[in-house]
Amino acid sequence: MSMDYKKYKKQYFMPPVDCYDWVRKDDIDKAPIWCSVDLRDGNQALIEPMSLEEKLEFFELLVKIGFKEIEVGFPAASETEYEFMRALIERNMIPEDVTVQVLTQAREHIIRKTFEAVKGAPRAVIHVYNSTSVAQREQVFKKSKEEIKQIAIDGAALLKQLAEETPGNFAFEYSPESFTGTEVEYALEVCNAVLDVWQPTPDNKCIINLPATVELAMPHVFASQIEYMSKNMKYRDGVVLSLHPHNDRGTGVADAELGVLAGADRIEGTIFGNGERTGNVDIVTLAMNMFSHGVDPKLDFSNMNEIKEVFERVTRMKVHDRQPYGGQLVFTAFSGSHQDAIAKGMKYREDGLDGGYWTVPYLPVDPKDVGREYGSDVIRINSQSGKGGVSYILEQNYGISLPNKMKEEFGYLVKDVSDKEHAELSPAWIKKIFDEHYVGYSPVFSVPECHFTQVEGGINTQVTIETEGKTRVAISQGNGRLDAVSNALKSCFNVSFKLSVYEEKAMGEGSNTTAMSYVGIEKNGKMFWGVGVNADIIKSSIEALVAAMNHMLEN
Repeated sequence: MSMDYKKYKKQYFMPPVDCYDWVRKDDIDKAPIWCSVDLRDGNQALIEPMSLEEKLEFFELLVKIGFKEIEVGFPAASETEYEFMRALIERNMIPEDVTVQVLTQAREHIIRKTFEAVKGAPRAVIHVYNSTSVAQREQVFKKSKEEIKQIAIDGAALLKQLAEETPGNFAFEYSPESFTGTEVEYALEVCNAVLDVWQPTPDNKCIINLPATVELAMPHVFASQIEYMSKNMKYRDGVVLSLHPHNDRGTGVADAELGVLAGADRIEGTIFGNGERTGNVDIVTLAMNMFSHGVDPKLDFSNMNEIKEVFERVTRMKVHDRQPYGGQLVFTAFSGSHQDAIAKGMKYREDGLDGGYWTVPYLPVDPKDVGREYGSDVIRINSQSGKGGVSYILEQNYGISLPNKMKEEFGYLVKDVSDKEHAELSPAWIKKIFDEHYVGYSPVFSVPECHFTQVEGGINTQVTIETEGKTRVAISQGNGRLDAVSNALKSCFNVSFKLSVYEEKAMGEGSNTTAMSYVGIEKNGKMFWGVGVNADIIKSSIEALVAAMNHMLEN
């Protein structure tokens, strides 16, 4: 069955005037007012809506994150929604700097039920809406433009009346639902009619919310519509212009960001983008995008793992592994070239060369700013990984700093294991490969003891060698202990090689210090590596040489 693209047409209406001033702005320079709609819009989209206690826990999480406006429900929709609103008020759970918000259709009995729910609220926004789009007018309500506008006017008037009659502190919000499917001139006409009822002032503002209930246009079109509304709306200095983008086209974040550039003051959305169909705009992404550009988002996501745990538990939704900023793998690099660049970027930062700014390649923000760790979260190893990532894991987790010339061999060794096992390798697995391949490696021979004598011109050594079940003693001389042992082993096995690399590192501190020695020997252009670990630096260097020679003799 083929896809019939011809049955679709563009369903949006461009502004009647050019509104592209937002194009000349290069970034958002301050946080908008944030309003979480997780407890209403997010909750209604769940297969199993949250219980009263789960909603209370989620509310406290949103307060902890820093939301000052929280849409808590649709009190007339269900008993749980109603009781939740009452519980927040009666348990005195609404902080002094937080305003709750409730949603109601522009229908009299629903509005009256809503005011019963918010009676006594210290600060509450009553959010009334009716749908204004062409499709809804023609197909659902079968009403004219004037009739639809009158629904909005009547709803606004009833809000004003009941707010005067009901104990509490109330502000108003109006949404022309399906704004993106509404002629922009008509949307403005309806909003201005509502504003004429409320007559807001700079000291007594109301909210006009423009929802992309369904994303229908490209983001630049939406931004132009927002700019048109902002420039032509009555009582503009008394209006908080708000956006409520959904994500049907996958561009909800772009809609929100361009909409703020176009004049919006406020964003309604959810954390991690939960909501009807493809979801609401993701406030985590919006806020962290600002954060990554050096702008204070006024929200605290420094403990992303805790936030994600509560969200997943109470909503029974899963944060995708690739969800921006919050997903399990968003800071993770498996690619070898990415890992190498990250490791070098981290070293550049450690050396103080970044001027105090975060500039690490492939990481738009410091993972630690959202409570993540470099070792386990940033670089993970599979068959696509490279030498930089593998050596970074060893250093971050075990303090093992490989010689540069050794990194490539060990990187290929680890990748080969991952490829054959078809598995990601944990740090412990990588350490096990390292130990088994390099530390104390002696399938051909071992050296249980060495004795040294200082002589004029160098060091004499007597090396005990065990091979094939027999014990032999080799005597030689060198300009140092390791050189003397090397010469003794060459003589014993009648081989020749060049001692190309010798490095030693101290591991631990004080009395617990251990020497880790790396030896690389070269024969016929090929390198062979060994590692020694011992409290005695001489013994560790000999162990490393023995391991390297064992690899050479096996080949």
